[in-house]
Parts: sequence; C-alpha cells; structure tokens
Amino acid sequence: MRIISTILTSLKSLRRNPTRTLLTTLGIIIGIAAVITMMEIGNGSKSAIQSSLENMGANSIMVMPGSMMGPGGARQGAGAAVSLVPADADAIGENCPSVALYSPVVRGGGVQVIFGNVNWVPSNMFGVAPAYFEIRNWDVQEGRIFTNEEVDTNARVCVVGTTIVKEVFNDMSPIDCELRIGDVTFTVIGVLKTKGANMMGSDEDDVVLTPWTTMRMRVTGLKTGTASNTNSTVSDSPGERFAISGRALYPEQDNSITKDKLFYSRFTQLDQIIVTASTIEKNEQAVQEVSALLRKRHNLGIEQDDDFTVRNSAEFMSMLNQTSTLMTNLLLGVALISLVVGGVGIMNIMLVSVTERTREIGLRMAVGARSRDILRQFLIESVVLCISGGIMGILLGHGMSLMIAGVLGWPIEASPQAIVAAVIVSATVGILFGFYPAWKASRLDPIEALRYE
Repeated sequence: MRIISTILTSLKSLRRNPTRTLLTTLGIIIGIAAVITMMEIGNGSKSAIQSSLENMGANSIMVMPGSMMGPGGARQGAGAAVSLVPADADAIGENCPSVALYSPVVRGGGVQVIFGNVNWVPSNMFGVAPAYFEIRNWDVQEGRIFTNEEVDTNARVCVVGTTIVKEVFNDMSPIDCELRIGDVTFTVIGVLKTKGANMMGSDEDDVVLTPWTTMRMRVTGLKTGTASNTNSTVSDSPGERFAISGRALYPEQDNSITKDKLFYSRFTQLDQIIVTASTIEKNEQAVQEVSALLRKRHNLGIEQDDDFTVRNSAEFMSMLNQTSTLMTNLLLGVALISLVVGGVGIMNIMLVSVTERTREIGLRMAVGARSRDILRQFLIESVVLCISGGIMGILLGHGMSLMIAGVLGWPIEASPQAIVAAVIVSATVGILFGFYPAWKASRLDPIEALRYE
C-alpha cells in the first residue's frame, strides 16, 4: 500500500503543472517514436528483401560465363567469354549431388513482341527449361508451361507474365494466341501468376519465357566461339550435342539428329545456368561442387582463374540484410541520442522540482517520512514521467510508420520486441536520470528545508 500511495502522490505532483510535464517528456516521446519508426521500417525492408529473394529462389545459384583473365592480364566481366555450353548444365545435374534442379538460360533482351497492331519490348525475355519455373517459384494461373519434349524439338511456344497480358493482349486471355517474337511466331500456352516488382524495382511480370533451344536457334541466333577446351564428346542427348570437343569450326553432323530437327553447333553459348540446391543449408556445398566440376570440364589449371562466375542468392540475401541492419543501427544510434537528451531534460526538471518543493520535503520529514520515502517518491515520479513519455512515443512512432507506408509506400512490419524494449529503456532512463535529484531530495536537512524560502 505504501508503494501505491507513493505512486498516487507522484501522479498528483505531475498533474500540478501539466504543460511542464508534457514539455519535459517531449525528448523521451521523440526518442522512443524515432526508435519505433526505425525498427518497423527496418523490419519491413528485411521482410521485403527476403520475400523478393524467395520469389527469385531462396536457394538458387547462378552460373555465368566470364570473369576470366583475358589477354594482357585484363580481367573480363561476366558474359565476356564463351565458356558455358548446354553440356555443362547437363553435367551439373548429373554430377553434383547437392543440386536439385538446373536450367540453361538464354537471354533475349531488347527483342520486340507483336500481337496485331500492338508492339511491346518486354523487360525480361528468357529461354529456359521447364525446371526454371520451379527454381523461381513461379506458378501458372492459366494454361500450362512447356515440356522437356518441346525444348528438345525447338517448339515455338511461350509463357507470358500478367504485364504482357495487360499491355499486349489488352487483358484478354492470350491462350492459343499467336505472338510474334522478332521474326518468329510463337503460340502462347500459359500465363504466370503475378509477382509484382522485385527489390530493384523491376517489373517481374513483364516477362516472356520460351524453350531455351527455340530462343537460341530461332530468335537470338547462335553465339559461337572457342572457350576452354573440354574432353566431352557428341552424344545422342540434346545437351551433349552442344558440347565443346576440340576446335573444329564445322563439326560433322551426328547421325542421331533427325531431319525434322535443327543441327546444333557444338560451340553454342549459354548466357547463364541457374541451379537450386536441395536445401538452403547445402547452398555453399552446391557452389563448391559446381565450381569444381566446371573447372575440371574446362581444363583449368591450378594457377588459372575461373572462366565463369558463380553467384549464391543466400550470400546476396545475407549482404543485403547486413546492409539493412547497419543502416537501422545507425538510425537507432541517432534516436538513442534523443533519449539521452530527453533524460537530461528530465533530470533538470526534477532538480527544479526538488528546489521548488523543499518546504514540502521538510514538512514530510518533520511528520515522520524517512529519507528512503523521499527517495522513492521522487524516483517514482521520474519513472512515471518517462514511462508515460515512452507510451506516447510508441503510439506516435507506430502512427508515423503507418503514415510513411501510406504516403511513400515503404514496407513496414510491427516489432513487439521494439515496443517492450522501448518501455524498458524509458523506465531505465527514468531511474538513471531521476536518481540524483531523488537522492538530493532525500539528503535535505528537515530543519533547513522548513526554513527554506
């Protein structure tokens, strides 16, 4: 009961001058509001990054040609060398135990699509294998995806995103419609589910996907060249017919190629190979297996650099999360400065309050109040002041987060841990900065206090 009566006495003292009480807590309110806002924005950005990478394939690994030491010692960038062929993709699927799925990728960027009198240049156009849809977590909302048989026969079929449906087909169902890509007519067999924009702001739904063999042979044309020598030989599988085997410019046509199939050059280049590990935990192991296999296939010596680049989406996610966490912590540091300033303001006002109420303190001591009672009263006043400011700061911070999300469209995510931490920090600030004024009040001499004017 003594503690409850002390709290009630402290609240009565704070209500005597509400304007001064509000101004005193303003520093705490601003500091806590800044902390809550920064935490919610930081958590929202982390969730947005994670969701975007999950759409891309949380455990996907991208293998690109290039990044080898070129003539004169200059390092070439990704895509600068003809070093990946379809046989490499097949070898990865067959010889890397940690790899669950793989797909060759051929880019068709800048190619115009035409339907009727409508022209459109998609942001993304790729030739892929059916496994690509599962790697990228991409489902079909209408129609179907193409099959491995259609990849082997260079079928002129495609799957489009919802932006293509809106811009090219005027929101009508495009299934079984003929879409001209460059100079080749394709049949639309499927529409992908909407993904929206990725973390870089690019429209994921502005996409056209075709069998990679069709994209390379019919749309972009063969890209040939001499890369690293490998010992693979031509076989009956479509992938192996692309394998590098020596430096013959015009290799003999394989007898297994039927008349209704195009003859594949054994120097055909892939723009990318995308693979996915069986689990996220095996990402690093899959990267090591893929790198070792490609170095062996490309006959690279110990002293030679890789003629390919391997990028792990898990590492990319970790890097972005670290960057986001660093920025959030920096902003939290600025917010904590506001809390310190608010704490100093509370200490100042509590010292003024002790001076103003010196006669009251002396009177209480004269009628039997002990030093610890005075200490407890002023300490509780300081804590109540800070916790009240903390609660108002939490409400203000959450309101600011909602306003930012509504006006700027930034993602936010509530943080219960931040709310609990804000209350604890508020109480801690009240104790730390209120202790000295409370201790000073408890050390007053009753006689001197009663005689104070």
